[in-house]
This record gives sequence, C-alpha cells and structure tokens, in this order.
Amino acid sequence: MAVNFSNLHTEAGLKSVNDHLSGKTYISGDQLTKDDIKVYGAISEQPSSDLYPNASKWYQVVSAKLASSFPGKAVGVRFGSQAAPAEDAPAKEAVKPAVDDDDNDDIDLFGEETEEEKAATESREAAKASTKKKDNGKSSVLMNVKPWDDETDMKKLEEAVRGVQMEGLLWGASKLVPVGYGIKKLQIMLTIVDYIVSVDTLIEERLIEEPINEYVQSCDIVAFNKI
Repeated sequence: MAVNFSNLHTEAGLKSVNDHLSGKTYISGDQLTKDDIKVYGAISEQPSSDLYPNASKWYQVVSAKLASSFPGKAVGVRFGSQAAPAEDAPAKEAVKPAVDDDDNDDIDLFGEETEEEKAATESREAAKASTKKKDNGKSSVLMNVKPWDDETDMKKLEEAVRGVQMEGLLWGASKLVPVGYGIKKLQIMLTIVDYIVSVDTLIEERLIEEPINEYVQSCDIVAFNKI
C-alpha cells in the first residue's frame, strides 16, 4: 500500500513521518530501501529528538548507513544563496541525495510506472513469449525399426520400442512393412519437442541398447518434419 508524506519542511510533515515510524526502524520493511533515501532527501535537517523522537532516531540511522557507503571527504555544495557547509559538517551533508523541490511537498513512494518503464516491460514480455514459442517447437518423425531376423517377435519389439518414455516424446501410429525373406520392419511415427528430445540420442542410447537390442538391430529416419 502506498505511503504518502507531504510538506516535510513543516512541523505537520515531520509529525506524519514521526507517527509513521512508531515501532519501525525504516520507512518500508525491515531494512534500508529507496523509500528511506527519498524521504531522507526531502527533510532539510535532522528532526528534533524531543519533538520527533522516532523520526530523529531514523534520521541518524540512515545518515550512518549513507556515510559508510560514501567514505570520501566532502568539500561542500552550494544551493542558490545558501552558504557551503564547512568541511567538518555532519556526514549527512556529504551524502544527502539531491531531491527536486517539487518532490518535497508530496511524496508517493509507490508511483505509477512511467511510459518508458511500461515500454521496457512490454519488450521483455514479448521477448519471453518469442523464446517460449521457439523452445516449444516440435517435429514429426517417421522411423524404421529393423529386427535381427525373421524369428524376432515383432509384437514384443514394438512393445519394447513404445516402452521408451521420456519428456517431450510421444509415440504415434505404426505398421509392419515387409523387407524380404520373411522379414518385416516396424515403421512408426513419433512427435518430439525439439529442445528436449534428440532423435540421435533416442536411437543410440535407448533403442539399440540393452535390453531393447534383444529385438532391435538398427533404426533409421525415413522423414523428419518441423511442425
């Protein structure tokens, strides 16, 4: 839920920050965030510890963390007619982020996306969709599976072949095709998801290896078509 602060250069504005920080260490969550930096930059100086104890303590914590992140020695920065701070000024002056005057009066910690951010998001989503479509490409394969001889049990051969199951592999229609001398080969269709299944690996590591090689002598690709 968005947190809004207004007029942080006034007592009412500082009181709203002090009340918000009751029981809290940071503006949002349990660690320093950009929300703290934005509010910190909108407050001109450390709030009174008597009037705004919560805001004062938070201010000191943020100052300390920022000082450790920017160990360099500050030489002072001048804004308009204001005098440059002395070299031994508090660490806050060296590290306090610049904040536009327009932001001081009304701070929305969770503003809406800008047009540039929306365009970048749309571009990323389009790229993801394109990649997903590419990764989900499929191919239809027609394969010949040859037995050792005419005594091979072709029914068991087909059962063994279809018994090979893996992600991205789907077996389809099949038929027995005469080769000669009483020998028949199994001609079978299969559909694969290209980025998951390699036909070469399927043949070399599964179909002509034990125990399937008891029935299968060799396999070859008859047709290979992208879907």
